[in-house]
Amino acid sequence: MMHTGGSEIEQLIQLLARLPGLGPRSARRAVLHLIKRKDSLMLPLSQAIQRALEAVVECEICGNVDTVSPCNICVDPRRSQNLMLLVVEDVSDLWAMERASVGPVRYHVLGGVLSPLDGIGPEDLAIDTLIARAHEFAEVVLAVNATVEGQTTAHFITDRLAAMDIKITRLAHGVPVGGELDYLDEGTLSQALKARTKI
Repeated sequence: MMHTGGSEIEQLIQLLARLPGLGPRSARRAVLHLIKRKDSLMLPLSQAIQRALEAVVECEICGNVDTVSPCNICVDPRRSQNLMLLVVEDVSDLWAMERASVGPVRYHVLGGVLSPLDGIGPEDLAIDTLIARAHEFAEVVLAVNATVEGQTTAHFITDRLAAMDIKITRLAHGVPVGGELDYLDEGTLSQALKARTKI
């Protein structure tokens, strides 16, 4: 194995390598970049991480991450007039929707999808809280990924909401089968929401 420096440096490389999109090689490059720019980059980054660690909380209503709970989306008065609830798998999908400027909608983060093989059942997701919130909305949009697990989750939620007088729709055109929202461009996401279909 190539020697990359002291144990502190090696630990930093190993921790960065756990981030999505970064393998050991990219992590080594990132660490060297940080070391070369200790004052201008490494110190501000470590301070920003520490502040985020202390300040970031999960929204008690929708599951978004913010520095306040309820989050800024949930307390936005423009959104409280909107009777559309977008249900997403993860916070990254919520952020993708916000980047796509889909309008002053409200969100509900499930925290994943049903996956029996991985031991993830309904009790592991924020489905009960979704059912409890759903009556506040005229329409629930199931903006889950077009994966087998995503569609299974959508069907499960649809069955749970069936007794309520709520329009249930899902994302349509533009979202490829097997596609993940966080990797799609904003135009595709915006079009998918506009062309949503009734389940």
